[in-house]
Amino acid sequence: MKTEVTDQGINIPKQFFEGVKEVEIRREKNYILVIPLASEDPILRFGKNPVSDDVSDASINHDDYIYGK
Repeated sequence: MKTEVTDQGINIPKQFFEGVKEVEIRREKNYILVIPLASEDPILRFGKNPVSDDVSDASINHDDYIYGK
């Protein structure tokens, strides 16, 4: 796809961003990158449900359960 650069910049078709709410725009050497961002950082989900069992304190006492202490 080619597009003309105007005084205001360029237009990128909205269908390229289906389901995307936010993007990061970066310039690296001779490239301009438009990177879709996740709506929620997946790292924040780690530890939410550490085990699927009847244990309610696995995130606190995980060493006890893993190593049997």
